[in-house]
Amino acid sequence: MEKSWKITLSDGTQFKNLRLNGNNFVSEKEITKDDFKGKLSKVTIEGIENGQEVVKEYERMELVQIVHYEDGYHFVLRELSQDELFKIQTQANLEYLAMMSDIDLEV
Repeated sequence: MEKSWKITLSDGTQFKNLRLNGNNFVSEKEITKDDFKGKLSKVTIEGIENGQEVVKEYERMELVQIVHYEDGYHFVLRELSQDELFKIQTQANLEYLAMMSDIDLEV
């Protein structure tokens, strides 16, 4: 596995010298959930694939998992679907309306 991937988060945080193992990025340096918190609204992934330079930009991603193995920290990111974004926005709107109307949404 060649160390040829770099990920840049929305605040400019960069993870460099990553390996790709399936859909897992692998870092030799420690990576935690806090490294991604609030920073996934825009993500740029750069690397070499089949000898070609690849640059992909994503909007609104989420961290699926981080697992520490002997060879490093494996982590997976995925882009949220339009349906998921709609549900998140709808829930936020409901919670805001409930708060403004002093309504308890707890069941």
